[in-house]
Amino acid sequence: MFEILKKEDLADGIVLFEVKAPRIAKHCLPGQFVIVVEKPGAERIPLTICDYDREKGTITLVIQDVGRASRQLSRLKAGDYIEHVTGPLGRPSELTELEPQERADKKVLFIAGGLGAAPVFPQVKYCKENGIPCDVIIGAKTEDLLILEDEMKDYADNVYIATDDGTKGFHGMVTDLTEDLVTNQGKDYDLAVAIGPMIMMKFSALKTKELDIPTIVSMNPIMVDGTGMCGACRIMVGDDVKFACVDGPEFDGHRVDFDQAMRRQALYKTEEGKKLLELEEGDTHHGNCGVC
Repeated sequence: MFEILKKEDLADGIVLFEVKAPRIAKHCLPGQFVIVVEKPGAERIPLTICDYDREKGTITLVIQDVGRASRQLSRLKAGDYIEHVTGPLGRPSELTELEPQERADKKVLFIAGGLGAAPVFPQVKYCKENGIPCDVIIGAKTEDLLILEDEMKDYADNVYIATDDGTKGFHGMVTDLTEDLVTNQGKDYDLAVAIGPMIMMKFSALKTKELDIPTIVSMNPIMVDGTGMCGACRIMVGDDVKFACVDGPEFDGHRVDFDQAMRRQALYKTEEGKKLLELEEGDTHHGNCGVC
């Protein structure tokens, strides 16, 4: 059982939990995730670790109310308990693998769309703590849906806001702001990390390819069981079959086949669609647990 120590409403339908999980907090790194089961028999939900405090033994999770399981989970309060929190899972951000001499020479642009600000935050914090210069773009449909802006400002060199309706910051998409920063404001980046909805990551990767900026994306939006066994998060990265939960969740954004991934995401919602994918993909439909 894992106690919820703190609950905070970040935006309409988006809540933050600080959860007591000492063993996970001790070992996790930016980019990794956990599998959460609210109560016995409940659905497994993969959630990226938004923050962690090794001394307090806590991890921070951000949940958006998008379905039955996430709604039930988001209704819990401080003092309630979550039945299972399993992790850390997945591979850490490649930023954690940089040698000390590489860090100061690497200028990173983080592009966070909507809930993508949650998995971006621990990487921004890691950059600050390890001397890696970074800027952050946070995008949302409207000002009321922006999350973690103040927290980002504590760690990033610069934080830029983009809203689709122009209610705050740049009026337009994160892709337009990315181009503006590089083309009009003379910003120079060695790496971009784009995390958010699939369509946003697709067009961010297309834009950064135009701008010749190597780009990492996180495929956590398509994960389901977190072990590779269900086949939901199968993607093509170049010519290679990968599974987001065991091989990622982060991949080279310029090599991910987003169109195929979004088609699979839509098909996987129905039993008929799952059967079609199994037929099309054969032995490559399932991955493995990453251990056996």
